[in-house]
Amino acid sequence: MSDAASAPAPSPEALDARRQAARAWFENLRDRICAAFEQIEDDAPDALYPGAPGRFERTPWTRGDGTEDQGGGVMGLMRGRVFEKVGVHCSTVHGTFSEGFAKQVRGAAEDPRFFATGVSLIAHMRNPHVPAAHMNTRFITTTVNWFGGGMDLNPTQDYQRSEHFADARDFHAAAKAACDAHDPDYHARFKAWCDEYFWVKHRNEPRGVGGIFYDHLDTGDFDADFAFTKDVGEAFLTIYPEIVRRRLDTAWTEADREEQLVRRGRYAEFNLLYDRGTKFGLETGGNVEAILSSMPPEARWP
Repeated sequence: MSDAASAPAPSPEALDARRQAARAWFENLRDRICAAFEQIEDDAPDALYPGAPGRFERTPWTRGDGTEDQGGGVMGLMRGRVFEKVGVHCSTVHGTFSEGFAKQVRGAAEDPRFFATGVSLIAHMRNPHVPAAHMNTRFITTTVNWFGGGMDLNPTQDYQRSEHFADARDFHAAAKAACDAHDPDYHARFKAWCDEYFWVKHRNEPRGVGGIFYDHLDTGDFDADFAFTKDVGEAFLTIYPEIVRRRLDTAWTEADREEQLVRRGRYAEFNLLYDRGTKFGLETGGNVEAILSSMPPEARWP
């Protein structure tokens, strides 16, 4: 989807300023999310979560073979006592799409050169009553430029249970508030897009309980589009740690764990078969470990 209005193309200097501003924001959001998650590791009750609190390990990587600057990123990974596996990654890459892939990307068929910067997150939780979550926001330029991203919740227990339904309700409310602050039509459109995108076709079922998803957001007003993308990140940073904390004291059974592992299998199937972000990262020479860190640490296919 493109909301592009008629607007003059930015000068090279203005476009570079936009790129750097987006990169700085994504990296700042990453740092604050990592700090919030590490604080949860510190605060978790020892009886349910024995062991030392987890900490993020950050691993820089570069794109390409090192003969020219093609950008890179930092993979942030934590295996903790609350967050069984969580990745919070930032990347800023540039270069030239392959001929075949360029035809699939907006504005790249005319000129395959590109720039992409963003933050991506996937959290798999040790406690089956704490939902997994995914969030990413990005800024991409080809011959045009746009924002994309979203946030979605992935419970690993039956979310129709009253306590889990409240998590989904509050997550959707946070996403809606972020949307409504910018355009009264955004939430309905982006929620429907999320539900359609995160549909596991071969299972005929949703990956989770949804959220919002948007792409090719270019209204012709960069500042407005950037402000919306920032608010999506802020909404996630506010609501997800709150949901995690409200479930920290909930004990679980082996049956709960079994249900969690089966639902994780569905998550893995979607990411490997359908996820566009996974395909984009691999097609553009991204860090394979960071791209595939979205895979759950354990899953089952009974």
